[in-house]
Amino acid sequence: MANNGFVFLSEDELLSVLGTAKLKAIRDWAMILTTYSHGLRAAETCGLKISDLDLRGGVLSIHRLKGSLFTIQELERHRGIPLLDEVRALRAWLAVRPTDCGDALFTSQKGGHLTSTQFYRVFRQIARDAGLPDHMRHPHVLKHTLATHLVRRDVNLAKVQRALGHRSINSTMVYVGVSDKEADSARHNALMNAF
Repeated sequence: MANNGFVFLSEDELLSVLGTAKLKAIRDWAMILTTYSHGLRAAETCGLKISDLDLRGGVLSIHRLKGSLFTIQELERHRGIPLLDEVRALRAWLAVRPTDCGDALFTSQKGGHLTSTQFYRVFRQIARDAGLPDHMRHPHVLKHTLATHLVRRDVNLAKVQRALGHRSINSTMVYVGVSDKEADSARHNALMNAF
């Protein structure tokens, strides 16, 4: 799907990607879910360290790039759909993560941090296996997906801005796009509820 020129995944497409990733490797499921849940860039995901994760406290410290804000966000628990339970995914990954691979949260096959290029290749193959079209097979689609899902659920834009780590609200505004019908419906509902 597209929103103001940004490609994003529908809920069903996201679940398909996560399910495919989980079947392929627990690391890939945890990595893709974490990227989506926190609106991360591939390089931000690849730069995560074990010390950034506090499972006991249920938070993730995120060192964002490109002048974005440092954020500390809660890990997502999803009781209804296990594929969306970030705590479960990260616990499963940590149970099988090699212990001799340095401080990287998501490790490469050789140990150490994955590179953005490696993450891109992993995501591209999983997206292909999940049946996504070629133009949706890049990990940045996950950041666009989170932003679009939040905006479409009428989450306050200041909260969307903070969730994505944007320093400027202008960076967040690119995800806002409404049709005349949506605007008219919102106007009508507001007026009906005002009086």
